[in-house]
Amino acid sequence: MLDEYIKSHGKRLYGLCLTLTRSRHEADDLYQDTWLRALKSIHSYDPSLPFEPWLTAICVNTYRSALRRIMKSPVVGLADGGEKQRLIENAPAPEASEHSELREAVDALPEKLRLTVILYYFRDMDIAKTARVLSVPAGTVKSRLNKARRLLKEALEQNE
Repeated sequence: MLDEYIKSHGKRLYGLCLTLTRSRHEADDLYQDTWLRALKSIHSYDPSLPFEPWLTAICVNTYRSALRRIMKSPVVGLADGGEKQRLIENAPAPEASEHSELREAVDALPEKLRLTVILYYFRDMDIAKTARVLSVPAGTVKSRLNKARRLLKEALEQNE
């Protein structure tokens, strides 16, 4: 049964993992962790609902858990805010693409806004699905998208 889900949703899930982590190595880990968690939680999946939003929620929550672990790690946990920012900035850059300025602007957004933008625009989820995946009200998604669009517009105008 899981093989069918992997065949039909694997490429999109890996794309999401790559978008979230910005690193092939970390995307591979997130991809595997997501499928492992999905397998462990398959009994809680309601087949009357679409599979992809359920899987996306698992992926996003797995990603968030990994971020929390990183922030609690001894190296990052002992660092002050400036050191944390320098560590984040010195992470490997994503591969260049035709939309690299937009990607850079999205990557520079605060994490909550970045996740919302990725799900809504890059994963083509509507407001309700995005809200379900992020476990926030639909109004919060709308607010985050509005704020993100404003910040993206400012960032792209500064680059011109």
